[in-house]
Amino acid sequence: MFKERLEKLQTAHENLLARKNIIEENNNGIIDRYIHPIVTNEHIPLEWRYDFNPETNPFCLERIGVNACMNSGAIKWNGKYLIMVRVEGSDRKSFFAIAESPNGVDNFRFWERPVNLPDIDPEETNVYDMRLTAHEDGWIYGIFCSERHDPEAKQGDLSSAVAKAGIVRTKDLINWDRLPDLKSKSQQRNVVLHPEFIDGKYALYTRPQDGFIDAGSGGGIGWALIEDMTNAEILSELIIDKRYYHTIKEVKNGEGPHPIKTPQGWLHLAHGVRACAAGLRYVLYLYMTALEDPTKVIAQPGGYFLAPTGEERIGDVSNVLFSNGWIVDEDGKVFIYYASSDTRMHVAVSTIDILVDYCMNTPEDGLRSAASVAKINELIDKNKQYKGE
Repeated sequence: MFKERLEKLQTAHENLLARKNIIEENNNGIIDRYIHPIVTNEHIPLEWRYDFNPETNPFCLERIGVNACMNSGAIKWNGKYLIMVRVEGSDRKSFFAIAESPNGVDNFRFWERPVNLPDIDPEETNVYDMRLTAHEDGWIYGIFCSERHDPEAKQGDLSSAVAKAGIVRTKDLINWDRLPDLKSKSQQRNVVLHPEFIDGKYALYTRPQDGFIDAGSGGGIGWALIEDMTNAEILSELIIDKRYYHTIKEVKNGEGPHPIKTPQGWLHLAHGVRACAAGLRYVLYLYMTALEDPTKVIAQPGGYFLAPTGEERIGDVSNVLFSNGWIVDEDGKVFIYYASSDTRMHVAVSTIDILVDYCMNTPEDGLRSAASVAKINELIDKNKQYKGE
């Protein structure tokens, strides 16, 4: 019985890993979505979940459960497409693991072992949402959320938490140096390293928060210059992408992966959060900043770029899309890796030219219903003129 069950598990697992992904037929011309998720909890190697010894596991039962795979950093490495997946166990603890694909859209397979981060703080309970940046200083940096129980929580309150930005770096994606956590006056859960020096300094995209969940007085996506990543400290922050009432980012917003450098400017992917009757709704949006001054927004399309649809809306935390990784090929093809509802990983594909066109030529949010109607009427009139009416 053990042998028969194990063989069935191995066959089903291999069929899942080898499954070809297919582009969805309906799209808006901006991105191609794919039918299948690229990584789920079922993609986790059987060796991580099952004891293969029939003497100690005679019923071939799963010993270590995995709940979800989500919020993955991404990087092109030795010609392969790598995502650094946040894997959440059935015990709610997250860890990182690298999955590799030959083409970026399917056949993702995990490396032999999870990422072994140096353990420097016994109070650190959970780690997640790694952003990867190949910096011009020669290191690959990873910045992630380091979570621990709030030491000032009232007795019996086991829900309150505090967040810091953990920092690691590597040259081979196997051996990781743990650097001191980012020093900041506020809690920081979404911190991203800019890939180039700015005036000889490291630059961070931040998201200052008053609390673990609530942004509070935090005004949006911030910008900070850092002298030394081995002792990173935020001394001042400038908000470059503000939150606004009754928009997709009214509750909070945060930088996704590090921006992509294009001839027209820096291309940014971010998430925005609004409140609705079903709770918090997370969507993705794009914006651009100037090449010579990454703090200056030069294009900001109104509304969302990607929102959860179909089964993407269902999961542990429903109605959520989140992205912290994308990869650009030399031919300008862009692979956008995003998670849905804190449960599974997906990919959407576009090009630099299309994404820049979308940013530069999509109207901004007018912040009022009347402005939205005016923009539609303007487009109608333009089309009438084009048709000679």
